[in-house]
Amino acid sequence: MPRTRSLAWSELKTGVLTIIAVAIAAFLIFSITGTKGFSWQRYSLKTTFTNVAGLASGSPVRIAGVEVGSVTAVTLSGTDVDVTFQVNERNRTLITDKSVARLGSVSLLGQSAVDISPASSGTPIPDWGYVPQGRPVAVMSDMTDSASQSIQELTAMLHDLRQGQGTAGKLLTDEQLYAELNRLVGSVSALTDGIKQGKGSLGKLLNDPASANALEASLKNLETVTKQIAAGDGSIGKLLKDDTLARSLTSTTTNLDALVAKLNNGEGTAGKLMTDPALFNRLNSVTERLNSLVTKLDAGEGTAGQLLKDKQLYENMNGAVGDLRALVADIRKDPRKFLNIKVSVF
Repeated sequence: MPRTRSLAWSELKTGVLTIIAVAIAAFLIFSITGTKGFSWQRYSLKTTFTNVAGLASGSPVRIAGVEVGSVTAVTLSGTDVDVTFQVNERNRTLITDKSVARLGSVSLLGQSAVDISPASSGTPIPDWGYVPQGRPVAVMSDMTDSASQSIQELTAMLHDLRQGQGTAGKLLTDEQLYAELNRLVGSVSALTDGIKQGKGSLGKLLNDPASANALEASLKNLETVTKQIAAGDGSIGKLLKDDTLARSLTSTTTNLDALVAKLNNGEGTAGKLMTDPALFNRLNSVTERLNSLVTKLDAGEGTAGQLLKDKQLYENMNGAVGDLRALVADIRKDPRKFLNIKVSVF
C-alpha cells in the first residue's frame, strides 16, 4: 500500500512540473512575440498597396513604430495587392478611418513592414475592414532608379557644357562671351567705386550728409502733409473728412446726371440739337451756305468779294467817300452856294 501511494505522488509531481513547463513556455512565447497577444486577443484588418516589395506573411505590423501585429496573407487583387494582417485588440481605438497604412522598411536588406499611423479621432475600423492607403514611401529600388536617372542627366548636362550649348556652355567655350562678361564685371566694379567716391546722385546720397538730410527733411514734410490730410486740414483733407463737401459733390453729380438725362431726352436747345435730326440738318445747311459765301468772297465774286480782292475798287470807293465828305463839309459852310431856289409866277 505505501508503494502505491509513492507512485501516485511521483506522477503528481511529474504532472505539476509539466504544467509549470508549459506555462513557462507559453509565457516565453508570448514575451518573444511582443505585443501581438494570443489568437483570441487579435482581430484581422486589410489594406491595399500597388507594390509590396519585401512584404510577406509574417512581416511585422507597426503603429507609430511599435510592433502590434503581423501580416497573415498577401494576395493579388487585379493590378493591386491585398494585404491581410492581425493586430492586438487593445489597439483598436488607435486604428480608425483617419489612419493610413504605408509600406515601411525593417532593414536595408529589403524586408518590409506595414506602418499604420495612429488616429485618436474617427471611427474604429471593424474586423476585416480596409485601412486607407497612404502616400507610398520610397524604397531602395526607387531611390536607386532616381539616382541613376540623376547621374544620366548630369552626364548629359556635362556633355552639353563641353559642346558649348546653353549660356553656361558658351561661357566655358566662347572667349568673346567671357571677355564681354569680364568687361561687364569691370563696369559694375567701376560703378560701385564711383558710388563709394560720392559720384552721381546715388553716390551723393550715400556719402553726402547734406543730401541725406535733405531727403530726410522731404520725407518728414511728406509725413506732415499726410497727417494734415488725415486730420482733415486743407482742401484735400476736407474732401476726405468733411461730410458737407461730400454731400455737395454728391448733389453736383446728381444735377449733372439730371442734365445729361434731359439732354438725352431732347429737352432744351442743346437736347434738341443732340436728338432732333431736323434741327441738325438746318444747322448743317446754314453752315454749308456760310461756307459757300465765304468761299465766294475769298474768290472775289460779287461786290463784297471784289471789294475784298480788288484794290483799285477799294481805292475808288475810298476816294468817293472822301469827296462826299468834302462836299458835305462845303455844304455846311455855305449852304446858299449850293441851294438856289427860284420862284416864278406864271
